[in-house]
Amino acid sequence: MVAMLALLVAAQAADKEMSGGEQAVSALEQKWVDAEKASNAEAIAPLLAFSFIETGSDGKVAAKEQVLARIKGEKWETSQISDVKVTLYGKTAIATGEWQGKGTDPNGQPIAAHERWTDTWIKMFDGKWQCVASHSSPIKM
Repeated sequence: MVAMLALLVAAQAADKEMSGGEQAVSALEQKWVDAEKASNAEAIAPLLAFSFIETGSDGKVAAKEQVLARIKGEKWETSQISDVKVTLYGKTAIATGEWQGKGTDPNGQPIAAHERWTDTWIKMFDGKWQCVASHSSPIKM
């Protein structure tokens, strides 16, 4: 009886931690898009792991510093995420969703995009979630 009670308590704690992790990563995704809309790379930097890598919808691969430099130069009229889903696998979270944005790139060229994205987050040793990889694909209209 005591063993069954201990298993039940452990299962409830795991469910609570998973739910909390899903909510935390979802909130970080929103923080990221809000900061990107404001061209605030400094707010995004702590969300990305040192070895962060991005594969953009154009197929180009960029490291953390390249992504942050690009963000500083972009200007967004609109930038929003939707259909966000987060699934936890231990200390790893996979977040997926849609992104739509309209603005200009660092060279002043217009951008209008609708993409699906997948981000991989890891709960680090200090207990903070950081994104280690991001991939996006264009949605054909």
